[in-house]
Amino acid sequence: MLVADMHCVNCAMRLQDLEDILPGVIKVDASYHKGKMVVTFDETRVTIEDLIRETRKLGYTAIEENTI
Repeated sequence: MLVADMHCVNCAMRLQDLEDILPGVIKVDASYHKGKMVVTFDETRVTIEDLIRETRKLGYTAIEENTI
């Protein structure tokens, strides 16, 4: 996913909170240098829309990379 508004390592680390916020999120790897995060998740428990919504609640804008 592409993520806007990440400015530093702390921003990327904050996105790892999704692992605790959303049941079914297994791993979050975020890079503020690349403006991306890769999320490993159980598709039967979490949707892309869930990820986008919760990322927004953390103060960032996420979109699916393949929708551009």
